[in-house]
Amino acid sequence: MNASPFSFNNRIEENSAYNDGMAGRPPSKPAPSFGAQLSALRKARGLTQPQLAAALGISVEMLNYYERRATNPSADFIARAAAYFNASADDLLALNGKTPRKPGPASQLEQLAARAAKLPRAEQKAAVKMLEGLLAAAA
Repeated sequence: MNASPFSFNNRIEENSAYNDGMAGRPPSKPAPSFGAQLSALRKARGLTQPQLAAALGISVEMLNYYERRATNPSADFIARAAAYFNASADDLLALNGKTPRKPGPASQLEQLAARAAKLPRAEQKAAVKMLEGLLAAAA
């Protein structure tokens, strides 16, 4: 049986979208920071999703999930991926020394600054002078 140049297998092999290890349709929203970091490291090393999945001992579908949707990856997977890429967990989680915080209400100082920003320019200058004098005296 001769394979036609229009056969299904030839079309897949020629289509680079299927050859770069990408599974499924393009994402409709941005990946979480962990997934974006993982994907960037994978691509920087010239790896496809199937290659990295095999190296980490997980399925391609699971790697796809971690790269595109996982907002709370397991500690075990973070440790394996960090060891594979010779990176820290902080680098993979994109913490860069910052501890993620839940947004809460604005502090009293932030509330006062927002109110001061609505004052006329002359009154803003007076408030700045007074605050600078107070801070200079405290230092």
